[in-house]
Amino acid sequence: MKGHLVGKYNIPGPRYTSYPTVPYWETRTFTLEKWKETLVRSFKESNAEEGINLYIHLPFCESLCTFCACNKHVTKRHEVERPYIDYLIREWNMYLELLKGRPLLSGLHLGGGTPTFFKPKHLKYLLESLFETVDIYENKTFSFEAHPNHTSFEHLQTLYDLGFRRVSFGVQDYDLKVQKAIHRIQSFERVKLVSEWSQKIGYESICHEFVYGLPFQKMESIERVAENIALLRPDRVVNYSYAHVPWIKGLGQRGFDQADLPSGLLKQALSERLREHLTEMGYHQIGMDHFALSHDSFYKSLVETKIHRNFMGYTHSKTQLMIALGASAISDSWYAFSQNFRDVKSYYQALDKGDLPVFRGHILTQKDLIIRRHILNLMCRLETCWSKASMYFDEIPKVLERLEEMRNDALVEFLQEGLRITPAGHSFLRNICMAFDLRLIREQPQTRLFSMTI
Repeated sequence: MKGHLVGKYNIPGPRYTSYPTVPYWETRTFTLEKWKETLVRSFKESNAEEGINLYIHLPFCESLCTFCACNKHVTKRHEVERPYIDYLIREWNMYLELLKGRPLLSGLHLGGGTPTFFKPKHLKYLLESLFETVDIYENKTFSFEAHPNHTSFEHLQTLYDLGFRRVSFGVQDYDLKVQKAIHRIQSFERVKLVSEWSQKIGYESICHEFVYGLPFQKMESIERVAENIALLRPDRVVNYSYAHVPWIKGLGQRGFDQADLPSGLLKQALSERLREHLTEMGYHQIGMDHFALSHDSFYKSLVETKIHRNFMGYTHSKTQLMIALGASAISDSWYAFSQNFRDVKSYYQALDKGDLPVFRGHILTQKDLIIRRHILNLMCRLETCWSKASMYFDEIPKVLERLEEMRNDALVEFLQEGLRITPAGHSFLRNICMAFDLRLIREQPQTRLFSMTI
């Protein structure tokens, strides 16, 4: 990549797991009653045919990883497990009362935190309690995130027996100096062991997640990552861009100096080098940062244009309604978003009062819905169009004006009534989406809200 493009476009910007992005939600006009109305509407429209997705946030971790920007609660006290699960079940039962129908469960994801912080017996209790209240879609997609150091064979077997077929291991980097800086030390041997266990049990998709732009990361780190990927051949690889936001995440991301981070130019070179290696190994790039082998269902969903993006990132299990349970979890009814209280104590207190533990949200306007479709098209398919009246909005000419310089830099192509991202523009996907983001453009923040786009 030409260095001047990195210098030009490496600016703060959203990752677009939603539109509008969370800082631009109209929280003052949001009410719990409005959220419930959109929830019921979406359930009635979509449950019978496509079902719902369920996300469960399990926020506990035994130690703090200093690169992490997720909502988590660090503790070694495992007695927190069962009370938290009991509250998750209470929250789910409140949703069941609202829906007044038996959900068809199409997709389920356990995220964190560290889901495998929980004992297998507690995970089994939680999931069996939920499964008693739903019908399960024949072609369901059940997945979970796992820390290699805290994942046992029993964890993997228990979740497999409950219908899970995809596991994603957070590896981050194999370089010991990098691991020490981010407080996430795990050996290649451990990653190899949990991957082999997963293969032996029968998991259909094993994913390894990495992060580029971490402190002390150099090209040698990426070469080692590539070598180990070649040895283990996970079905999927994710290579996330490190989001350095210590002004938001506080002490967790202050365990190293800004000077320890790769420059924007080096960071992009790290990403491109791993992409080159993965392409040579037969992986196909999906969206910004996902890669999959040809046999993996994720790649098949790309070919069939079924890839979706939401608060869990890229997914091939798209439903109109995604209900999220747990502290900080964000639900999506397509017409609205809602977020639960972020700390566990407040989450418990809200449920004890007898209502959903929602503390903020956003009801999408008609224009929001149109722009959301465009951003989803760009993030998932690398193109969008407005030839249909339902996809046009008045500011389209202004959007094209904002993209003119990117067209001159050969990052996008203008079509008769649409837009296509070029291979060179792939690395600037977030920047291109920002041209459509009317709320960001109209309400420029006084303080920095987002990580750098590169």
